[in-house]
Amino acid sequence: MLKLENISKKLGNFNLSGISMEIRKGEYYVLLGRSGSGKTQLLELIAGLNDPDSGKIWLDNEDITTRKIQERNIGLVFQDYAIFPNLTVFGNIAYSLHCRKTDKATINKEVTGVAKELNISHLLNRYTNNLSGGELQRVALARTLITSPRLLLLDEPLASIDASLKDDIKRTFRQLNRKGLTIVHVTHDYSEAVSLATKIGVIHNGRIVQEGKPDAVFGKPANRFVARYAGMRNFFRVRFRNEGRSWKADCDGKIALSLPEGNYPDEGLIIIRSNAISISKAEPQNETGNCFKGVVREVAPCEYGMELLVDAGELFYVDVPSNDFNKLQITEASDVWISFPAEACIVLQSG
Repeated sequence: MLKLENISKKLGNFNLSGISMEIRKGEYYVLLGRSGSGKTQLLELIAGLNDPDSGKIWLDNEDITTRKIQERNIGLVFQDYAIFPNLTVFGNIAYSLHCRKTDKATINKEVTGVAKELNISHLLNRYTNNLSGGELQRVALARTLITSPRLLLLDEPLASIDASLKDDIKRTFRQLNRKGLTIVHVTHDYSEAVSLATKIGVIHNGRIVQEGKPDAVFGKPANRFVARYAGMRNFFRVRFRNEGRSWKADCDGKIALSLPEGNYPDEGLIIIRSNAISISKAEPQNETGNCFKGVVREVAPCEYGMELLVDAGELFYVDVPSNDFNKLQITEASDVWISFPAEACIVLQSG
């Protein structure tokens, strides 16, 4: 469907460098990155708003690297919607068809159809200055979809949408994707990415640093940047040692982590998910993985309940569901035990 081969582009003091990626027909590809990472610039290259300095862009096996935006049949929805305030909703949606000199009957049929699909039929005769962010997003989307694009590009499509409306817009995107539309969606929001993507590319400083299915990318991040993006907070610089039938990871001589069987370098970085760590008031029995006694230093609410900071020789962040937290009656300065299996230790590249 879409293929980028070694794309590079210099933009002032910033460089997109050596970007290669493939997006199959029907995929929902989310390009995830912080502000200034190059994600919007890459989207503009795909759309045809800019040409790369080097590399190739293919769409359905056609080289479109230098083809004009009007000749690519790619739909682009801008972050600020780019709605025409002097036109009604109908006029905005019909704009591209008017430019193509489409006959009036066809325009009416196409606009009515796409408006119904996006649940904005009741807005067709209104001007856009009093529409909500969610309504504007649907109008911009309808104006793009009416051209029947081969590929839909979304630039931070939920950034200006109220939280209460985001689920409805996400549902619309999913429905379009289920009908076979290939989507490339740019965002800085991790939760947005994992709730929509069938494939994720993480971009950092103008390079794709990891790519794959969401579970693979965030279940086993390639480096510290990706892990932090996924909200992981337990990072330990370690030295590995082989004890014959088992491996240990020494954390600055304070504690040693038990690891699963494998081949390890002399030193590296380990992460442990906060929700992979169990906590108890009494020492766990028959614990065959990692088990350490510690003291609770901080207690704070988090998305999944409560987050505890436990000093067990090293500092561990532990996510505890609200029900479990209430049963344990843990407070700051409580003595606790933390435990986790050897398989919870993920070895990262040092980046």
